[in-house]
Amino acid sequence: MRGGWAPAWRTLLAVGVGVAAEALAGWLLRRRREGSALREALFFPSRATCVEALLAEEGGGPSPGPCDCPLPHQESPLSRLLAHLLAARRSLDLCVFAFSNPQLRRALLLLHRRRVHIRVVTDADYMALRGSQIGILRKAGIQVRHDQETGYMHNKFVIIDKKVLITGSLNWTTQAIQNNRENVIIIDDKKIVDVFLAEFEKIWEDFDPTNYTFFTN
Repeated sequence: MRGGWAPAWRTLLAVGVGVAAEALAGWLLRRRREGSALREALFFPSRATCVEALLAEEGGGPSPGPCDCPLPHQESPLSRLLAHLLAARRSLDLCVFAFSNPQLRRALLLLHRRRVHIRVVTDADYMALRGSQIGILRKAGIQVRHDQETGYMHNKFVIIDKKVLITGSLNWTTQAIQNNRENVIIIDDKKIVDVFLAEFEKIWEDFDPTNYTFFTN
């Protein structure tokens, strides 16, 4: 009997997690629409958990069915971060120093397929390292710009729909997410968001490829 019950319980648990993930994303979206103040802090390292329910395709792709992976099916700082990102409906502007985490890359590609307008600013040195996800984003058609300065492009912030800011010490790497002591805050204070948005636009223009001088004599 035990052998027969175990698969059933795993199936029920996975379905339950999928429903919970959808409910979380829906709650975040409703909260933003209703104008409720958003204030949240996330602290890392994050325990490795299954996030497949959040990253499942919508319509025509793989269904968010039962997941038999051995990872715990529970909420974590990473799942909370993904839920906020995947609540984007119109735009996502990202400044990130290092980007090698595959789950966060999958989230951006999923948003891109949902026709969310994505712009990425990153550091030229780190985007060329092995494991960087930047090349995959570019091949998918996501706009990417990088610095050509002697210093690092060391910012780490995201602006969602020009209304929500995610910022903190976290680089988008598996090392940072699973091993480092890091912090992230999520807020929708218009004054603060507007300041970061203005800075993003400035960096975006500064890193316009027409201004690159790599190949000049």
